[in-house]
Amino acid sequence: MKLLKNNKLKISAALTLMALAVNAWADTKVIHAGELLTVPGSKALSKQTLVIKDGKILQVKSGFINPKEIAEDATLIDLSSSFVMPGLMDMHVHLQGELGPRNDSETLKMSSQLMQMRSHMFAMRTLNAGFTTVRDVGSSPQEMYAMRDAIDNGWMQGPTIIAAGGVGITGGHADVSGVSPELMEFHDESNKTICNGPFDCRRAARHSIKYGADLIKITSTGGVLTDRATGTGQQMEMDELKEVVLAAKRMGSKVASHAHQEDGIIAALEAGVASIEHGTYAGKKAYKLFKETGAYLVPTLLAGETVLQMAKNTNVLSESQKVKAIKVGTDMKGNFAKAYKAGVKIAFGTDSGVSQHGTNAQEAVLMFNAGMPAADIIKSATVNAADLIDRSSSLGTLEVGKMADIIATHGSPLNNIEELLDVDFVMKAGEVIKSK
Repeated sequence: MKLLKNNKLKISAALTLMALAVNAWADTKVIHAGELLTVPGSKALSKQTLVIKDGKILQVKSGFINPKEIAEDATLIDLSSSFVMPGLMDMHVHLQGELGPRNDSETLKMSSQLMQMRSHMFAMRTLNAGFTTVRDVGSSPQEMYAMRDAIDNGWMQGPTIIAAGGVGITGGHADVSGVSPELMEFHDESNKTICNGPFDCRRAARHSIKYGADLIKITSTGGVLTDRATGTGQQMEMDELKEVVLAAKRMGSKVASHAHQEDGIIAALEAGVASIEHGTYAGKKAYKLFKETGAYLVPTLLAGETVLQMAKNTNVLSESQKVKAIKVGTDMKGNFAKAYKAGVKIAFGTDSGVSQHGTNAQEAVLMFNAGMPAADIIKSATVNAADLIDRSSSLGTLEVGKMADIIATHGSPLNNIEELLDVDFVMKAGEVIKSK
């Protein structure tokens, strides 16, 4: 009898805990929005009510509705003096580091575990800046996949991460540079996805996807931060590019290509990539291919401005890097303006990690100064970004059934894009992350 009684008590306690957990999860949040931009690209509405439950948008109603009329357990979040909109998305970040004078010593001294802790700090800076989703396109893979999965499982806070696996050629921009030959053996993981020739690059792409990549990042041209004077023209051959894209497609993944000069941009677009990162020297032929393929340009103007200032005012970069940084950083904004005017689809991206994490919205200011209207900038960081990562059914707008990834600013960024530099409120999947 005593054993039976104890079992009944244990069952009762378990049921009570389950009920409490269910009630906590079922908590209904009601947001009163002074202005609400539900679908970027459309008109913002005044005095709206958002109802949120289980991390998703349950209702969007006109007027300020009394929370108790919606649910007994409803709690009010008063943003009646704010501009409310979908969470921003950055399609080009590197969460595991920041460019600076101590990068070499950090590589030698910092354990992978400590690097992972710092990565989470950078991720939270990004989230608190209003960027609720990011595409990480170049990090130590297993550590980044682990943080992505931990956030998805609700074990830790952070932005939703779409994590790339990198594929590059020997000596190319994705290969390790500026390291003594004796230390190269310590870069085994990256070496597994460095390839030569089409069939080896097919293998490298499959390897990345097998071990957790959401997409493949390739480098069809050289890059500014490669510590070799190898320029920014095409480096990967067409047969290599095509094999990577085909291998990724067969396994349900997209490919993003770092590319500066037009020869490498054209080759990557002809191979079938989903996006061109940087795209500094795209021209008329590239613009035509962008439109034909539906690929996005991810401009990263902030990276160009960052390396330009570093090259002019610091000794962080090597001489070979400085030459490229001054040329590319100077040319980026004007060429971006031409691409936008030509009708190329734009998805917002900063290359944060070159610039400081948490300053992502400075990209929006640079895009505006280059001639892109605020409404289109916001659309590039929401609707377009969601389309690029195949998440339009859950992200990018504040419509019924979508994730409650929401930010608010004091004034309207449609009227002043610099409002995005100071986000007052951040909600991720229905959880309040930041509230001033």
